[in-house]
Amino acid sequence: MKIGERGQVTIPKPLRDRYGLGPGMEVEFDPEESGIRIRKKTRHLSPVRQVYGILKSGAETDAYMEAIRGR
Repeated sequence: MKIGERGQVTIPKPLRDRYGLGPGMEVEFDPEESGIRIRKKTRHLSPVRQVYGILKSGAETDAYMEAIRGR
């Protein structure tokens, strides 16, 4: 592969298919000791952020704690 005049590189179709890369997909470039790693840009969420707000009890935390403690 060669880098084009505008700095573009074509990723071969077998690699695009294998790694699920498609038109308009954002990628990240990570410099490494031996070269550059290209990977799909993903939005990483912490496990807490992934479940935050899924339980809509509507109760105050203190009231909930009292209820589960049997007071």
